[in-house]
Amino acid sequence: MPGIYEIYVKDHFAAAHALRGYNGNCSNMHGHNWDVEAYIQCTKLNKLGIGIDYRDVKEIVKDVLSKLDHTNLNEVAEFGSINPTSENISKFLYNELSRRLNTEFIKVAKVMVFESPGCGSSYQEI
Repeated sequence: MPGIYEIYVKDHFAAAHALRGYNGNCSNMHGHNWDVEAYIQCTKLNKLGIGIDYRDVKEIVKDVLSKLDHTNLNEVAEFGSINPTSENISKFLYNELSRRLNTEFIKVAKVMVFESPGCGSSYQEI
C-alpha cells in the first residue's frame, strides 16, 4: 500500500469581522488574531527526500493571507454574500492554496483556522 507524507505550516493574520444575522455580540464588528495551519500531502519525494519545500508553502500561504491581513473581512469580495466565519475562511483558504499548490503528487489536505485559542474550524474535501 503506497504511503502519503503530510507536512504543515502555520501562519497568522489579524482581521475584523461582523457576523450578519447573528443573534449576539458577534454581530458587532470585532477583531481576531487568526492562526492558520495548512496541511499538505505528498505521494512522491524528490531526490533529497522532500515532497514539497516548506519555504515554498510558507511563501504561498503568506501571499494568500496578505489578502486578509488587517482588513474588515466583510469587505473582502469573497465574503460579500457569505459570512466571514472561521468555517468560510477555512474553505476560502483551502481553495486558494489548492489552486496554487496542487499537482499530480501534491495536494492540500486540510486547512485549519483558529479565531481564538482553542476555537476554530477546518475544511477538507473527501
